[in-house]
Amino acid sequence: MTERRAIHESIAGAAVLGTLAVVWGIAAQSRVLLFDGAFILLGIVLSALSLMASRAAAESPTTRFPFGKAAVTPLAIAVQGVALLGTLLYAAVDAVAIITAGGSDVAAGTVVAYGLITMTCSYALARWLTHRAPSSELVAAEVAQWRAGALLSLVFAVGAGLALALSSVGDVVRYVDPVLVLVACLVLAPIPLRLLRAAGLELLEAAPPPLVQNTLDAAVASVRAEFGLDEPFVRSTKLGSRLYVEVDFVVPSGEWDVAGEDRVRRALIAHLEPLGYELWANVELTTDPELAR
Repeated sequence: MTERRAIHESIAGAAVLGTLAVVWGIAAQSRVLLFDGAFILLGIVLSALSLMASRAAAESPTTRFPFGKAAVTPLAIAVQGVALLGTLLYAAVDAVAIITAGGSDVAAGTVVAYGLITMTCSYALARWLTHRAPSSELVAAEVAQWRAGALLSLVFAVGAGLALALSSVGDVVRYVDPVLVLVACLVLAPIPLRLLRAAGLELLEAAPPPLVQNTLDAAVASVRAEFGLDEPFVRSTKLGSRLYVEVDFVVPSGEWDVAGEDRVRRALIAHLEPLGYELWANVELTTDPELAR
């Protein structure tokens, strides 16, 4: 499956860059490099979680799980968000402690070199994964992390370069390492927050994203026009790769049968299939408005 291959490739890339960052950070005694390496290696664990979630979500429904395990996808994304947020909080607290202690010695030049190398690698990997599985939400979460990594590496390079330029002004260089860690935390903070928000909305069965909702509205309007139906009651939500849709039409008594209801349902599904989701579409024609609400 393309989604799983892309996640495997993300894991391989993270293993290489994470190891490079940790080894380089130890050699240069740089907290910011160690932080970046730990952040990347944590991504391996989270990518493995995404891989397990992908496999679980693809399993067929069973007696115990009659609706399948589609909810495992937003659940895995929520776990990613919590883990990333916890890592950022720990790193920020550590950086503040270093600053209050008077900073630390580190070669700013090595941070510049590291930043430029990892920025190039992270950006290239993000583009590669985007083309590998453009419709996968799990891979999109991986891509978001790599893009953030590229931006973070650029911040490292620019910050350390600025410190080198100001090295003749007092002890500025001593604060480069912890300050860059704090900057990194601020830059990365929106990522886990976005992941938590998106996963929370799905787990709470919120309305689908605007693009999906607009397509659904257009599909319902087209079906209404085709079959001469009144405005229906529409409910929908997205859970991982699955889209749940319930459309209830109130019709006059004696004018419709089950075969007619099936035609309406097939027409609606045909309009929604291009979205690429696993559709659980239910269309009901009823003469009782109370049953449609």
